[in-house]
Amino acid sequence: MAPEIGYFALLLALFVSVVQSAALFVAARRHDPMVAAFADQAALAQFMFLVVAFASLTYAFVTSDFSVEVVAANSHTAKPLLYKIAGVWGNHEGSMLLWVLILSLFGAAVALFGRNLPDQLRTDVLGVHGMVGFGFLAFVALTSNPFARLAQAPDDGNGLNPILQDPGLAIHPPFLYLGYVGFSMAFSFAVAALIRGKVDACWARWVRPWVLAAWCFLTIGITLGSAWAYYTLGWGGWWFWDPVENASLMPWISGAALLHSALVVERRNALVSWTVLLAILTFSLSLIGTFLVRSGVLTSVHAFALDPARGVFILGLILFAAGGALTLYAFRVPHLKYGAPFAPISRESGLAANNVLLSAAAATVFLGTFYPLIVDVIGNDKISVGPPYYNRTFVPIMIALLLIMVIGPMLKWKRDNLRAASGRLKYPALAGLLTSILVLIVTSGHNIFAAAFMAVAVWLVVGSFAALAYRTRLGDASFATTLRLARSTPRAFYGLVIAHAGMGITVAGITGMTSWAAEKIGMLRPGKSLELSGYVLRLRAVDDVAGSNYDAERGTFEVIRKGRFVARLISERRFYPVRQEQTVAAGIRTNLISNLYVAIGEPDGSGAWAVRFYYHPFMPWVWIGALTMALGGIVSLSDRRLRVGVPQRVPRPAVAFAGARAGP
Repeated sequence: MAPEIGYFALLLALFVSVVQSAALFVAARRHDPMVAAFADQAALAQFMFLVVAFASLTYAFVTSDFSVEVVAANSHTAKPLLYKIAGVWGNHEGSMLLWVLILSLFGAAVALFGRNLPDQLRTDVLGVHGMVGFGFLAFVALTSNPFARLAQAPDDGNGLNPILQDPGLAIHPPFLYLGYVGFSMAFSFAVAALIRGKVDACWARWVRPWVLAAWCFLTIGITLGSAWAYYTLGWGGWWFWDPVENASLMPWISGAALLHSALVVERRNALVSWTVLLAILTFSLSLIGTFLVRSGVLTSVHAFALDPARGVFILGLILFAAGGALTLYAFRVPHLKYGAPFAPISRESGLAANNVLLSAAAATVFLGTFYPLIVDVIGNDKISVGPPYYNRTFVPIMIALLLIMVIGPMLKWKRDNLRAASGRLKYPALAGLLTSILVLIVTSGHNIFAAAFMAVAVWLVVGSFAALAYRTRLGDASFATTLRLARSTPRAFYGLVIAHAGMGITVAGITGMTSWAAEKIGMLRPGKSLELSGYVLRLRAVDDVAGSNYDAERGTFEVIRKGRFVARLISERRFYPVRQEQTVAAGIRTNLISNLYVAIGEPDGSGAWAVRFYYHPFMPWVWIGALTMALGGIVSLSDRRLRVGVPQRVPRPAVAFAGARAGP
């Protein structure tokens, strides 16, 4: 009965999305507050119906209702409860239901918390959002029904993909979808602004919290996915430039550019057309990521293997949403009025340069992701684009970006002096220089690469706090004045400092991992050992153990350094009888500065096992830095100025479309 309730709720949500979309056209003719209230109620109703649908599917998984096709294909009675629940979104149909649920969640959030928005703008935003929801609800209902029944239910299901049976995968997809789908609000705000013909500082202030929230969620989702790949796949890597990894990276980069661009609109009424375009492109990149994962055009450990027909449907949605928005943008952009000009040396210029570099970085990843697919379609040739391409293209762009990240916050709005700005950068520059000299001394001058990038990392961290010191006049004023300025500094600025410092920590982690990681592979019998980077790894025993729904060979290792015991590591080769698949669970010991990593492999039939032993210096900093960036975003989001719409200032002319009527 639960599947029927869920499917009926799904159809009701589809119907409500049509009604919600209609509010956009009604509002164009009638300036009635009741239309806005109607759109609010429709958004809330759509969310509630999808909550019922998702709860129904979850109930089917938890109770092992194998009469439901998706449950039979992705669950099993012997599977632990956590993975039964995670199995709801561990497949195409269930994950798409989660996709539309999160989409409706953001619409409901605007209806509940967007009361400070003008009625017409809120109605238009929810109307555009309803159109997006209608497209994907139709996709789910027509091509990917998660409640489809089987004519004859099996006794047991097929089980969830073993590599997805991990606690990290229970939380990684929801965070990733909150990021992907969250950018739909920026898209809806952009299209609504184009429809109404009004983009101003208030619009930027309203849209920034939604972009910031989506960016934070996506940062956490990417970080969790990277950590999952590191300890689950058994090869010791954390990023491989997989097309599906790139699919999440592109909107993350574009979203970062959108955040900075919206700040310029809010403060200076500049970069207006660029900000609107970025809002459209960022969500379009999220849709492209959905297409990559679900179209069947590529094979990846992250992808859903599906028939191309569903990919064609998603491609049609992308063309309709992105194509329609870009067409509207093309008609409106010639009539945009631009804000006040700014000097080449100014914070506006720094943010504009930041946007150019971020956009170039996203374009580079886009080209590297899609070029092999295009070549395959045109000439049936198989090529791969891997780390060498990104090292030569993406990395140089990011170096320039990392340098600008410190310079920009040090500059004044509108106009600044080059000599004065350079003086503010002396401490970050000195710290970076000393760091590079120290690394060269420690490595006997053999690793210029590590010295340069560690200098950039320190430049970012010190520069972030130097910007705060400059803002609070630390050292240039009395302690009481500095304390007063620190108290009056908006939390959004503290968030900027934390996020930029987090990027520096991540750069240090990537540099250390790339420069000094070491590995050793060998065949070990119990009692034998491997030596690596001053550590001795000894295999103590290999035992057969039984898990909840798998059998495993468990290798127990001990790590010794200079004759002293360091750690006990356990790695398993797990075999899942239901799926007839095998995975490796790595053993990892971390001190938050470096990781020791061991993975047990195939036996040779004579009592020895293949063993991979890795030493990964600074590896934890990659994730600590990324989560610190997300923390910075959360701190910024807590700033009340980003949650309260501020009335438009009279002396500041609104940036509007010439000849277009503006909402109140």
